[in-house]
Amino acid sequence: MRAPISVIIPTLNAVDTLPDCLAALMEGLDAGLIRELIVSDGGSTDATGATALAWGAEVIHGAASRGGQLQRGCAAAKADWLMVVHADTMLSPGWAKIVAAHLGTAKAGWFKLAFDQGGIPGNLVAGWANLRSRFGLPFGDQGLILPRTLYEEVGGYKDQPLMEDVALARALKGQLVGLPVCAVTSAAKYQSQGWMRRGGRNLWTLGRYFFGTSPEVLAQSYRRQR
Repeated sequence: MRAPISVIIPTLNAVDTLPDCLAALMEGLDAGLIRELIVSDGGSTDATGATALAWGAEVIHGAASRGGQLQRGCAAAKADWLMVVHADTMLSPGWAKIVAAHLGTAKAGWFKLAFDQGGIPGNLVAGWANLRSRFGLPFGDQGLILPRTLYEEVGGYKDQPLMEDVALARALKGQLVGLPVCAVTSAAKYQSQGWMRRGGRNLWTLGRYFFGTSPEVLAQSYRRQR
């Protein structure tokens, strides 16, 4: 019997964080859960691709659009379940047993966000993210696992530069459950930009998206503020 999960990881110059992400996934390989690792790269100029290949991943190349990268990665996947993890995220030990139990359902599962550092500000941001997720809106940095049939039923990831995770979460309304697995994500971006500043900008961007601003316009604004 073939392993049930294809893991898809979108990357762009992720050589510093990808090894830890992949190392955490080895638990799933040892448990016979992971059929393949697919790294969907958006034009990295560092050693991201070579690192992925060294770990045994398949590397797909294309334009740097998170939605497009995920769309291509999921299209190339061969397993019955798709698991999306960001390159700066590590699943906590014990995740394979919990995910294996989830495979007996027909729903999508999201993981609890935690940061690798950040103290009280990090805990507050993660707490808000996990509360938001309970109302059906997990973000991409929390990870996602879902049956291929459900992914295709709701139309999959849209080829858009921003809010691709929100678009999919909204399409999965009523089909999302939280799993007791921590997705431990790098706090580097929050620390470099400021916890309050980045958190507030994320909320503002989400609000604009809900009120109809296109992902392309949001992406341009997002890049200018970085």
